[in-house]
Amino acid sequence: MDQTPIVSLAGGHPLIDVDLTVVVQFVLFLVLFVIANRFLFQPYLQLRARRKAGIDGARAEAERMTAQADAKLADYEKQLAGARDRANESGRKIRLEAAAHEREVTDQARAAAQKAIDEAHATMQRETQAARAQLMPQAEALARAITSKLLGREVA
Repeated sequence: MDQTPIVSLAGGHPLIDVDLTVVVQFVLFLVLFVIANRFLFQPYLQLRARRKAGIDGARAEAERMTAQADAKLADYEKQLAGARDRANESGRKIRLEAAAHEREVTDQARAAAQKAIDEAHATMQRETQAARAQLMPQAEALARAITSKLLGREVA
């Protein structure tokens, strides 16, 4: 029972012989590693690096384009707000001008109506005075005639 478990399983022979084949296997491993590194791993790592650089470049380009679009949108909104302000100001001026014109037309119509009323009043006053001047002398004679008929005698 002085044998190790590896030796005991192999039936007295060790499972792993450490001899010159280990060195050959190590050299083959190194050669295969160098070949795989040069033709497999490095191209794969370079491909991943190029892909990452492409993705990062595309992401940076997308961010730049987004910033540019945001700037254009902000400029458009600023221009739109300016146009709205100008339109509102223009509408306000037009409303003020329309209100002033309406007041002017109303004042002119009111003045014309007042003038017509004043002229009609003056004409009526003149005609009333003319009618009184014409009828006053006749009114006295007519009053005497009515009184005489009512009383049945002549009034002085």
